[in-house]
Amino acid sequence: MAFVQKIGKTMTHGYAGSYSRQPDTIIDTHPLTGATPIVFGQAVVTSAVAGSVTAVGSSSTAADFVGVALRETKSATDYLNQNDGSYVAGDAVPVIKRGCVNVICQNGTPAYDGDVYVRIAANASYPNAVVGGFEAAADSTNSVKLTNAKWKGTADANGVAEIRILETLHA
Repeated sequence: MAFVQKIGKTMTHGYAGSYSRQPDTIIDTHPLTGATPIVFGQAVVTSAVAGSVTAVGSSSTAADFVGVALRETKSATDYLNQNDGSYVAGDAVPVIKRGCVNVICQNGTPAYDGDVYVRIAANASYPNAVVGGFEAAADSTNSVKLTNAKWKGTADANGVAEIRILETLHA
């Protein structure tokens, strides 16, 4: 019996909320406020409570963007679906503020050095696009273009793509 081994030509990016390159990374921890849970790989914005973060909402702007919720200190809640993990009010959320991180691209086709958008309002035309998720295409007033982030390339078969947060907006 012959054993056949194959070496793949491409690899998936991994899981949303996992940082992907370390040397130029700034990660900080903030308490989460508000009633909306934050899932791994989702955008977080400044909160009215000093030093805390909250979920993206309809009034969020690009200037409010703090970073991406990482999957660093909390494990997934479903063994079969490692993307099902979240933070709730009062939790300490590790937030990547500069560097590269894997996220789900829920609308559009990401391309190297392409613009990154965050959904701030639901749109029935995109039923699977959640508020706080990342996109490679603008959706009228339902998304905002981030001024400090770019796509690092295309998405893998799972819809995971890498973004680079170029500069820290909030200490």
